[in-house]
Amino acid sequence: MPKLIRLYITQVAWGFVISAVFVGVLLAFNVANLRHLITSSEIGLIALAMIWFMNGIVFAGVQFGYKIMSMAEKPGGPRRGSPVVHSFEPAVVKQEANSAR
Repeated sequence: MPKLIRLYITQVAWGFVISAVFVGVLLAFNVANLRHLITSSEIGLIALAMIWFMNGIVFAGVQFGYKIMSMAEKPGGPRRGSPVVHSFEPAVVKQEANSAR
């Protein structure tokens, strides 16, 4: 299997694991009375599966994007840029003013 495909599959799996933890925390803290809504409804398991799946899609995309972006090469040059000049000195500019009076 190509390395990129394997990377994508593992990051998607991690995204769904993070989603499961997130939904577990939502239910543990009973955010917006969600635990009561899921446990008292007859279609609560479908709602729970939908919350997990939709959050899994989001977290999988974020996880894959983070992994890809963190693989970029770090710049090896100087940090914070290099100074253009060592010191700034004001330049004297003569300007003649013509009076129309």
